[in-house]
This record gives sequence, C-alpha cells and structure tokens, in this order.
Amino acid sequence: MAYSEQMWQDAKKKCRLNNEDIALAKRLGLNPRSLVKNIPSKSEPWKAPVSVWLHEIEAKHQKKAAQKQRRRAKTKQAEAAPDTKETP
Repeated sequence: MAYSEQMWQDAKKKCRLNNEDIALAKRLGLNPRSLVKNIPSKSEPWKAPVSVWLHEIEAKHQKKAAQKQRRRAKTKQAEAAPDTKETP
C-alpha cells in the first residue's frame, strides 16, 4: 500500500525527522503510522527517539547482510577448493 506524501510529512513533523531519516524509513519498508506509534512518551524513558530507532534497525540489517555475505563467500570458497583428504 502506498502512503500519501502528506502522511509522510506529518510523521516527519511529529517525529522530528529530517529528509534522510524519512528516506531511510521508506527503504526499510516502514510506514508513517509505525513511526508515529514509536514516539516515546514521558513515561517511557528507556525508549529511544524515532531517528535513533531507525538507525539501530538499519545497523541490524547491515550486520545481518554482512554475515550472510561472509557465509556465502565461505561456502563458495569451500566448494571451489579441491578436497585434499585422501580416502583409503
């Protein structure tokens, strides 16, 4: 579902985000309502601001992608290397 530009502008204003943060949220597949719902209230001091939350999500995605890429490279390397063990 495509969200209107007005909804994104409202989320930008309510969450105090800049254009880069909005673009990041769109890349991550989030919607404007989820951004507004994650605004910390005064009774939730442990909750990070929305911009920090977005960057944490991006860092997790990048970490997972890097791990996946390393695993793929490792398996390709193992497949490409000839088996050096001799069987009797």
